[in-house]
Amino acid sequence: MSTTDVKQHTPAVSPDTGSQLTAENLSVEIDGATLVYRRFGNRKPGAAPLVCLQHFRGNLDFWDPILVDRIAQDREVILLANRGVGASTGVVPDNVNDMARDVLAFVGALGLRDIDLLGFSLGGYISQELALLRPRLVRRIVLAGTAPQGAPNIHRWSDDVYAHACANEITAETALNIFFSGSEESRAKGMAWLQRTQLRQSDRDEATDLATRDAQLAAITAWGIPNRSKLDQLAAIIQPTFVAIGDHDAMMHTENSQLLADRLPNSHLRIYPDSNHGFLSQYPELFGDHVRAFLKAL
Repeated sequence: MSTTDVKQHTPAVSPDTGSQLTAENLSVEIDGATLVYRRFGNRKPGAAPLVCLQHFRGNLDFWDPILVDRIAQDREVILLANRGVGASTGVVPDNVNDMARDVLAFVGALGLRDIDLLGFSLGGYISQELALLRPRLVRRIVLAGTAPQGAPNIHRWSDDVYAHACANEITAETALNIFFSGSEESRAKGMAWLQRTQLRQSDRDEATDLATRDAQLAAITAWGIPNRSKLDQLAAIIQPTFVAIGDHDAMMHTENSQLLADRLPNSHLRIYPDSNHGFLSQYPELFGDHVRAFLKAL
């Protein structure tokens, strides 16, 4: 597999499609909460919008602008801060089912009748739940760096992953340890990604707080209780699904994406080399093109 050097690249801002760096922060009211989101991209007729669901403790600004702007060349992209996350108000649910139901309420409030999903990490949990709860709403699914419910080895993270992921303060070093491998090249690409997350100059999202961390961790922990019977429900997710992960994912474990691909009836798997949990920001152009090709396929 070829890779692309992104260290000298910044995302191009197109007047036709907009950008993660300039898109307005919008909001919608659902069930006593205000959800903040960004909506931009090519509103091409017939192309379902791609709803992007973020990782543990991530806010809108953690989406790599190279990645989402690249996908936005073909279709509309909607980045959502779910209930209680970042600038969105309300209390973060402590379970994946309620998180998914909040996304359903959000999609309904926007009047969307069909969507594609890109779920990263915890967002991948929510995406699976959405496909089960509302199978005719979801057209295609991208599951990035995630695992199925009941999968092995995700109920209790390793001491190293837990220490970095759940630290009271997320620093550059903790982010690099969670998302990137120990190689010099991977860490360099990680630093480039961290710089890109700071490129947006105005109307930045609010940082997630410790209450968000604790509620999301409770949801992740419950999802990860080993239970092989939960794997059987993946047979109901018949939508075309692109499963993607780094070859050294210490948080979700690469073999769990293989498990997803094996259990989902209409999926394919791609593993990205020399990469940890943040492979999609290590290879934003390459992964972005893979997503674009998958979403455009008939």
